[in-house]
Amino acid sequence: MADNTQKMSYQAGETKGQAQEKANNLMDEAGNAAQSAKESVQEAGQQVRAKTQEAVEGVKNATGMNK
Repeated sequence: MADNTQKMSYQAGETKGQAQEKANNLMDEAGNAAQSAKESVQEAGQQVRAKTQEAVEGVKNATGMNK
């Protein structure tokens, strides 16, 4: 009987460890996805900023304000 109880306890510990590992992996994946999204948004913002600056320079050149 004690042998069976030990075996069940061991299996429960194994299952708990596997569940924790899966949870950790999911958290890592979520963190990676969030970081990737952040980098994409930052890159898009830089592109918008660059295009805006180009437009401003174009207006300045067209109106003679850039001399």
